[in-house]
Amino acid sequence: MLNDDANKEDIIGFLRDKNLPGDEITYAQLAEEILSNTPPQGYLTVSNALQWRLQYSRAISLNNSVDGVKNYDR
Repeated sequence: MLNDDANKEDIIGFLRDKNLPGDEITYAQLAEEILSNTPPQGYLTVSNALQWRLQYSRAISLNNSVDGVKNYDR
């Protein structure tokens, strides 16, 4: 999103759409942090408890085939 010139409101909308736990203050703080410190490309699953295992298993199934993803489960 940052490569496409996203602004603070765009990032807040994205966090809200992904149902990231938090309120408007939290979203605003996270958006400011993201804008001031561009995070590196990575893989992270943030999901509700019932979906956590499915999402985590997806990251593990990448089997170190993506640069920067280390599979410590095996």
